[in-house]
Amino acid sequence: MPLGKFSSPHRNYLRLETRTVSVSDDDLDNIPLMGGMDHFEMDEKDSLVRSRRFRTPGQSWFSFYCSECWNNCCARCWDRLCKRKKVYKARTVPISQERSLDEKFPKNVIRNQKYSIITFVPKVLFEQFKFFLNLYFLVMATSQFIPEIRIGYLYTYWGPLGFVIFVTMCREALDDYRRYRRDKEANSQIYKKVSRDGVINLPSSKIRVGDLIIVEKNQRVPADMVLLRTTEKQGACFIRTDQLDGETDWKLRLAIPCTQSLPTTTDILDINGEVYAEAPQLDIHSFVGTFKRTDVIGNEDSLSIENTLWTNTVVASGTAVGVVVYTGCESRSVMNTSQPKSKVGLLDMEINTLTKLLFSAVVILSIVMMALKGWGGPWYRYLFRFILLFSYIIPISLRVNLDMGKAAYSWMIQRDRLIPGTVVRSTTIPEELGRISYLLTDKTGTLTQNEMVFKKLHLGTVAYTAETTDEVVAHLKTAYSQISSAGTPGRTSTPVRRTVITRVFEAVQALALCHNVTPVNEDSEENGSAVKENDRGDTNQNEPKVVYQASSPDEVALVSWTESVGLTLIKRDLTSMQLRTPMGTTVTYTILKIFPFTSETKRMGIIVKDEQSGEITFYMKGADVVLQSIVQYNDWLEEECGNMAREGLRTLVVAKKVLSEEQYQDFDTRYHQAKMSTQDRGVKVQGVVESLERDMELLCLTGVEDKLQDGVRTTLEMLRNAGIKIWMLTGDKLETATCIAKSAKLVSKNQDIYTFKKVTDRTGAHLELNNLRRKQDNVLIIQGDSLQVCLQYYEHEFVELACQCPCVVVCRCSPTQKAEIVQLLRYHTGKRTCSIGDGGNDVSMIQAADAGVGIVGKEGKQASLAADFSVNQFSYLGRLLVVHGRHSYKRSASLSQFVMHRGLIISTMQAIFCSVFYFASITLFPGFLMVGYSTIYTMFPVFSLVLDKDISPDIALTYPELYKDLTKGRSLSFKTFFMWLLISIYQGGIIMYGAFLLFEDEFIHVVAITFTSLILTELLMVALTVRTWHYLMIVAEIFSLAIYIVSLVVLRNYFDASFLKTWNFIWKVLVITCVSCIPLYILKYLRKRFSPPVYSKLT
Repeated sequence: MPLGKFSSPHRNYLRLETRTVSVSDDDLDNIPLMGGMDHFEMDEKDSLVRSRRFRTPGQSWFSFYCSECWNNCCARCWDRLCKRKKVYKARTVPISQERSLDEKFPKNVIRNQKYSIITFVPKVLFEQFKFFLNLYFLVMATSQFIPEIRIGYLYTYWGPLGFVIFVTMCREALDDYRRYRRDKEANSQIYKKVSRDGVINLPSSKIRVGDLIIVEKNQRVPADMVLLRTTEKQGACFIRTDQLDGETDWKLRLAIPCTQSLPTTTDILDINGEVYAEAPQLDIHSFVGTFKRTDVIGNEDSLSIENTLWTNTVVASGTAVGVVVYTGCESRSVMNTSQPKSKVGLLDMEINTLTKLLFSAVVILSIVMMALKGWGGPWYRYLFRFILLFSYIIPISLRVNLDMGKAAYSWMIQRDRLIPGTVVRSTTIPEELGRISYLLTDKTGTLTQNEMVFKKLHLGTVAYTAETTDEVVAHLKTAYSQISSAGTPGRTSTPVRRTVITRVFEAVQALALCHNVTPVNEDSEENGSAVKENDRGDTNQNEPKVVYQASSPDEVALVSWTESVGLTLIKRDLTSMQLRTPMGTTVTYTILKIFPFTSETKRMGIIVKDEQSGEITFYMKGADVVLQSIVQYNDWLEEECGNMAREGLRTLVVAKKVLSEEQYQDFDTRYHQAKMSTQDRGVKVQGVVESLERDMELLCLTGVEDKLQDGVRTTLEMLRNAGIKIWMLTGDKLETATCIAKSAKLVSKNQDIYTFKKVTDRTGAHLELNNLRRKQDNVLIIQGDSLQVCLQYYEHEFVELACQCPCVVVCRCSPTQKAEIVQLLRYHTGKRTCSIGDGGNDVSMIQAADAGVGIVGKEGKQASLAADFSVNQFSYLGRLLVVHGRHSYKRSASLSQFVMHRGLIISTMQAIFCSVFYFASITLFPGFLMVGYSTIYTMFPVFSLVLDKDISPDIALTYPELYKDLTKGRSLSFKTFFMWLLISIYQGGIIMYGAFLLFEDEFIHVVAITFTSLILTELLMVALTVRTWHYLMIVAEIFSLAIYIVSLVVLRNYFDASFLKTWNFIWKVLVITCVSCIPLYILKYLRKRFSPPVYSKLT
């Protein structure tokens, strides 16, 4: 969603505070409305909210405006100096002629690499050092090249930093190399080009605009092309577009009749023609162009989306020959490919805040040490040396441990056998799953199965269901027996006096003809595409099994039902359709025109001609809201649509109109003229089609059921008990959305539904908001256009009231509106959001949320590929959030705090050491011990905290109410941070002062005692932090202790071997370690005894 004026300080909001009691409810309707904007006109292009920039929750307004000014300044400089806006132009592509050298088109190469050989090192370093933590350590490490402020060996600073950068560069190099290999493989695919020298092979990277390319069956289209010719007899072929729009159904594409009629493919080179193509654009569902033969007068054809083959689609039938019109970055596929923004988790932002707090502590502590030392001499040099000494307060290993922990959580999620097939595509935000407050879900295919089952046929006075199918079969047999005996359909002259038999016959006939379904023999399918099979009652064993290909599962359900009652679609091509009647005869219809379904028109139509009678009929089916104004007057359609919607059925209205030969010829002439237009073609074509859509005869109303997925009700109930508010965003009508909300238990038994009335102006929105405010614990159901009006005038008030509702259902919602609603919730509430969907229309909503979940569904994998997490069904979401979200957040919180504790305790010891030795800025431990302390000696036990868990998965699923505490962020807060700070100061003080009290002859004894006590204290603190032991934790503790014991023997330069063998060393270390740890164990026991956590009562 574009970001901009989300809330202006100059806007005068009408505040609808729910806590105000001084104004009565009746007086609210008379409150003066907001000034300005006297009228409001709805438009399909109106954005749901005005563009705006978002301020991060917790970010001050001063820093927000400063960052905005800086970003705008940099963006303007970049646009003026470096960035040139590319202007796309329409082009005329000659066929069989030399291309104009004046026009230059981009190369047809795929390049997904982030780096080149030159930019790799600078880009990686920039991406790393733009973070405060890494930049801080870079400054610290660089300062060691200055002899005056050097306090140790260079490797003590450059070693850890270099390791982190090296690992990152290796990871980025490996990922980019894999992208390079994929790009090289794609660019090296061999295709056949038709030329005057014959058919030659060339890689896809060598394809240019104007080339004639042959694409074989099951081969991916290398560039955007116009289909000239196909091996299919009817001049049409099917393509698969799953990698372009996420839809798994096949699409029909038509060859240009002029080139299809040529004897051979090479004959295309002998004609003089040209293709006019519009300028490259993002819309993958439209195309405007023309094909013109310059050697034949008057031979010109219009081109539309049906004549195109876009890049990354796959030819599913026959062999296609096309002329290339767009290549490389101008192709539809590349123009619609955008790199999603990297998501930063709330935990990472909280840790970043604590890091800045630690840096402030380093500076303050250094200034205090300098004040006690005195500001004489080169004080600035001493001050910087103190900052270097205390730099371990901010551990560089924090980022390494967190990144490794995230990778471990992702691995655990993908290995969970109870949610098979789950894929983590974004390993940076698994902790976000444990902080979700709002779940925004799609309906069709997400909550429902997207498997349509025909349930009801309504004719106005009579309705037929699955139980009364035999009556429909009997009526059809009667009707066709009359036709075979009389030679004409059994219809009277006036539609009013028609019998039930005739009405059933016409309704079933319309359903069998008005569609875009193609029967395909399963034996001829080589790729096994996912299509819905046809349930045939009386299958002939000698006939091949038939499956149906269609653009919508609704159509497959309708055609399957007509087959079950005896009227079977047996063949369909570009120009004709054949039906088998219940009497066993075959009826042929010629397809004259077809008008496919679009989201704008919400209807589809077809004009067919009966070859036997010669009758021309225009059939149409579509949404009731559209066809109510098209069909003849009736008194039952609106009521029955509402009844079916309340049953949870998807409704379609079917109508027809008989055309005379003169009417059709007049329409055909005007339709052809409109299609030849290159300016506003869509508007002109739609205007001609609408001239036919008048006074149509209503035939029937159909109801198709979309069943709920398995486990949807229990999962939604679990998430609601976990304190997650659920918003359902769907494009379906209000009644269907209401029914699904009830059947999915989004509305509990003790809750009412408040349906927000349709509003078009400020006054209506104001009154409805006041009515909503009076409702308590009601589920809100609102339509997309009414929502748009409310946000135009009362944005803040509406979101505030909607967030108080236990559930919100937004129907008639566009894909853009879905993403904007997610942004609204994130901005106004500051809470974490999760979006889940299964189709390409859900991608924007998924990418806009803090955590996006995609379902691998019947609509394809586009949502799954664009999401942060991919699951196979909705019910997996419960375990993903309640179990894995909880464990990921809790573990990362413990891990990060313990790593900070590890740096705080050694910095405390360093501060005490400096203060005792007259504030000298010298290190306590040698450089190797400082590096080994945070790596080989304590790394394994500390990282083993990623295996810790406070409760078992079964308890988390049984008591989802425990999830509510996670959203409060208590596991990592300023309170817990300062608790660990006090623990670090206490333990560091005990270790240092204990060593000084027990100090004997040599200073090296102090190093041995304090460092050994420090290592043992850290190992015991890990044991103190663990809530559920895992065998690998015990192994890590023993292994780390063994490594340290071995190092005591090996590192003779750092430790006095003779002193380590004495009882004096052992008892001093044990005493210091016990004093530093036993009181904390006692406090943990007392807290668990007298103030146990909530979950402890359940374990």
